[in-house]
Amino acid sequence: MAVFHGKLLDAFFIRPFYKMMLGKPIELEDMESVDSEYHKSLLWIRENDPTELDLTFCVDEDTFGCTNQRELKPNGAQIPVTNENKIEYMKLVIEWRFVSRIQDQMNSFLEGFNEVIPLSLLKIFDENELELLMCGIQNIDVKDWKANSIYKGDYHPNHIVIQWFWRMVLSLNNEMRARLLQFVTGTSRVPMNGFKELYGSNGPQLFTIEKWGMPMNYPRAHTCFNRLDLPPYESYQQLKEKMIKAIEGSQGFAGVD
Repeated sequence: MAVFHGKLLDAFFIRPFYKMMLGKPIELEDMESVDSEYHKSLLWIRENDPTELDLTFCVDEDTFGCTNQRELKPNGAQIPVTNENKIEYMKLVIEWRFVSRIQDQMNSFLEGFNEVIPLSLLKIFDENELELLMCGIQNIDVKDWKANSIYKGDYHPNHIVIQWFWRMVLSLNNEMRARLLQFVTGTSRVPMNGFKELYGSNGPQLFTIEKWGMPMNYPRAHTCFNRLDLPPYESYQQLKEKMIKAIEGSQGFAGVD
């Protein structure tokens, strides 16, 4: 009803929720901002041979304090995870974490939502745009943002690339600032008490800019750490063009982890 009447929700949901509303598949990258440790485990499996881990196609499921085994596929407890079938295992684990466990609740939510606004009308949006539609755009205080940011690598507040970055942020309208914040942190929402209370997946985590890559690279983001990996660009114009293309997703690049 809030969306129907043009009212904004003073809350936000995790990115997979918006993707599920749009009927999009949940991917490994979506897990990082929700559970970074689980994401690292699956990332290791993807890049290595998991045979020695003695995994099977089942997971431990905690239900009201009781731990039970849940098979990811028929007879899954008897099927070992190997280098040949690990991609299927990862896909089933992600589906279990984000979809299977809440399928009934999600179906009920979507059924109710569809009665007010046909879900087909949402297809013109991506998950980032859908968040902005439902939760709106706050007036982002760049001064507060800058005051509660930290730097890594060779970067520091007076570094020319950092000065260009904040000049670029000031030049953006409020919507693009929200898209930038969304790109780096996974949400366009600023905490009630400002950027000093920004959280990552493991607790309090200030907005962070770290030196990375070469001038020809596009910036990339680690949403679970609220970290922007920013290459050492050679001019303000180069930085602004690369950042905007990254934010808008109009260019293939390392992207969001």
